[in-house]
Amino acid sequence: MLQSLHVKNFAIIDETEVDFREHLNIMTGETGAGKSILIDSVNAAIGAKVSKDIIRRGADYALVELTFGDLNSTTVEALKQRDIYPEEGMLVLSRKIMESGKSVCKINGETVTTAILKEVAGYLIDIHGQQEHHSLLQKSSHLKFLDRFAKEQLGLLPKQLEEAYKNWKAVKEELENAVVDEGERNREMSFLTFAVEEIEAARLRVGEDIELEEEYKILSNSKQIVESVGNCLRFTKEAEDNAEDFISRAQRFLSKVSEYDAELQNLESVLNSVQDMLSDFNGQAADYISNMEDSGERFFEVEQRLNMVNQLKGKYGDTIEAVLAYKEECSQKIEKYNNYETYLEKLRKNYKEAEGVCIDLCMKISSIRKENAIKMTAAMTTALQDLNFSDVQFELPFETMEQFNASGFDSCEFMISLNLGEALKPLTKVASGGELSRIMLAMKSILANQDDVPTLIFDEIDTGISGRTAQMVSEKMAQIGVNHQILCITHLSQIAAMADAHFLIEKSVEDGRTKTEIHELNTDEIYTELARMLGGAEITPAVLQNAKEMKHLANQVKSYS
Repeated sequence: MLQSLHVKNFAIIDETEVDFREHLNIMTGETGAGKSILIDSVNAAIGAKVSKDIIRRGADYALVELTFGDLNSTTVEALKQRDIYPEEGMLVLSRKIMESGKSVCKINGETVTTAILKEVAGYLIDIHGQQEHHSLLQKSSHLKFLDRFAKEQLGLLPKQLEEAYKNWKAVKEELENAVVDEGERNREMSFLTFAVEEIEAARLRVGEDIELEEEYKILSNSKQIVESVGNCLRFTKEAEDNAEDFISRAQRFLSKVSEYDAELQNLESVLNSVQDMLSDFNGQAADYISNMEDSGERFFEVEQRLNMVNQLKGKYGDTIEAVLAYKEECSQKIEKYNNYETYLEKLRKNYKEAEGVCIDLCMKISSIRKENAIKMTAAMTTALQDLNFSDVQFELPFETMEQFNASGFDSCEFMISLNLGEALKPLTKVASGGELSRIMLAMKSILANQDDVPTLIFDEIDTGISGRTAQMVSEKMAQIGVNHQILCITHLSQIAAMADAHFLIEKSVEDGRTKTEIHELNTDEIYTELARMLGGAEITPAVLQNAKEMKHLANQVKSYS
């Protein structure tokens, strides 16, 4: 679960840290206090797109850290497969947004990409807001909701279908490209044969081009090299006063006195070594000049060979490895064309087999989906009735598409009637904003037991509801909170009263600047906040007593309190 949130320099939040509890965490506050900013900060921490404008004025960066603990075994195993290991059962996700617009993402202090941060966060937290509302209005999303509901029965089948579909597409593409008429085949055979023969005739060797380029660089500068080495040799051997003569004289002087002192003998030995080394140098330098002066023919050979290699690289690949790989590819294609009918027959067989695998998986998945669609329909109907849709009808009819895809050959759409006597219609044509919030909550409630994500965040779940409906929504939230940690921002006292931990978000002015802070309320503060939500600006004794009664009744409703 999410144990703590640390935010610094984010919008109007200077710096705040809050520790969350199990079950239902409720956050309330006046309009404009910064409740949505808090959710935005969590979204930023799990990889959502953010602008550098969210950095608090005067600061160099914004920072958000989420600390998770008590991770379930499924989450731990999924993280291990990505070489991410919780430290003492804890996992810290952080994101630092810079003034440049760039950001640094870390997991337990190690830098990761935003993509990895998002993937890991997907195992830990699920944020429900207006964007997810919109997914209910997209028919393409409805099958995904069903698959989440049927996740346990589907197991690895969707992943297997995805891989089988990729294989089928690859075989299909190869088959389509392989079907060519005899004339075109002969023309291509001619080109392929020419390419193979040209590359084979070159007798290329991996790394040869690099060696040739290095040798060409030397040979093309041979005149300057010979001149420089020749000048060097004059100083060491050929000039009247050269280094070899001077060292020879010095050696003779030292040899006259070296017998008197062991240290002088050591010096003489060193000087002898210098003389030997210089003699070797002079010999090698002379040989180098001689070889270089006779290198004209070799320069021509290297130049010709290098031009030929570069020409082949320009035609068949950027490197010798690529050229040789292209030759192998051409040889394989020639082999296929030489046995064209056999090759084509094998491809057709592979295509039918790949298609058969896909169809078999599609049928298995479809059967599981249809079985679970019945269960999901019943569960959604009950959940919607719990949310004050007393006369609701909910169905999930199926259609079979003409051609399967990576998800199968099923198509489905949520159909709903919210009032007695009305015909079932697509959800997109029926629900209002407030109704959509409740429908999504119903969906979340039936998916909660199927999902391993421990923490759910609800933002604006109370849009367009009040009265008895609000009470039923609060009870449903408590129900989900039995097995999940929930963070919920609300404006409704009925939902706030159901909190296991109640946090107040407040805006204040300090040193001429506005800032937002959040802190957990104690029992008396909870009563005061509920009274504010019930009675507005003036909190009378009667409103305060009403708040206490509301909190007491909410505690009785919760099965885990």
